[in-house]
Amino acid sequence: SRNTKLNELIGNKPRIIVLNKADLADEKINKLWIEKYKKENQIAILSDSIKGIGIKDITNATHELMKDKIEKQNQKGMIGGNIKAIIVGIPNVGKSTLINKIAGKQTAQTGNKPGVTKKNQWIRLDERLQLLDTPGVLWPKLDNELYARHLSYVEALKDEVVDIEEIAVNL
Repeated sequence: SRNTKLNELIGNKPRIIVLNKADLADEKINKLWIEKYKKENQIAILSDSIKGIGIKDITNATHELMKDKIEKQNQKGMIGGNIKAIIVGIPNVGKSTLINKIAGKQTAQTGNKPGVTKKNQWIRLDERLQLLDTPGVLWPKLDNELYARHLSYVEALKDEVVDIEEIAVNL
């Protein structure tokens, strides 16, 4: 899932779509998602940030995607110039865990519930690349009960804002 306003907010900025927790999804469906994004000329990578699956693909794709920008910086004498990227997604999809795995160390606080990341945090991955870890982003107004229920099923909403027993019964 992703915030429906994301494309509007990002515009034409380069992006890599990371389908994290791919190990929890059906392999055939994962392949269909990758095919869909490929047809749309978007880079999409399957990832399991706990086991480290897909991490090398993400870093390689990031450097490839930013190759032109790095070259332009070098031509302007900005050798070692910064590339800044943002990791964005709904709560509890593993954004901070992904950053930690890419960084190769525990730099961002993680937890098995939504809302662990409370504020934006810049994390330097190498001499050029910085990632912004962000709190989970939902829609400004979640007025569709079915969507809210589905988000509750995957623990993207805090327990304090939903009736857990009702969610369990509906599930």
